Amino acid sequence: MIIAVVDGMGGGIGSQIVSSLREELPSYVEIYALGTNAIATSAMMKNKANKGATGENAIIASSKKANIIIGPISMVIPNSMMGEVTSRIAEAISESDALKILLPIIPENFELLSVENKPMLLLIKDAIELIKKEFNMKDDSVKSFMKN
Repeated sequence: MIIAVVDGMGGGIGSQIVSSLREELPSYVEIYALGTNAIATSAMMKNKANKGATGENAIIASSKKANIIIGPISMVIPNSMMGEVTSRIAEAISESDALKILLPIIPENFELLSVENKPMLLLIKDAIELIKKEFNMKDDSVKSFMKN
C-alpha cells in the first residue's frame, strides 16, 4: 500500500501527517513525501517517509501509483499555497483512483461550511482512523489484508 502525503510551503502539515502515519500504521506501508517544493519534501522526509519527490511532474506521476493521497484541501485548488499548486497538480490528484483524504486547511479566500473546527493533531488522528477503517486495518488483520 502506498500513501502519498502532499504538502507545500514549509512542509509543516505534511511532516505532522508523515510522523503520525509512521507511528500508527505498520512499517510495510509505504509513505511518499510529495512536496510542491524541496523544503516541504525535505521536512516530510525527516519524519521517515519512504520516498520523496518534488515538483509538478513528481506529484502527477506519483498520484497514479498511490492508494491513498492525504494533505490539505488546498492541494486540489489550483494556484493555492501561494501559487505552488498548479492546475496540473490539482487535476492529477483529483483524477487519481486513490482515496483522497483532504484536511480542511484552505486558502484565506475560501470558507467551508459544516466543518468542525479541530486542532491539526485531531484532524490527522481522524484521517488515520479513516485509513484503518477503509482498508480493514485492525490489530492482526493488517498482515492478512496486505497479503491479499
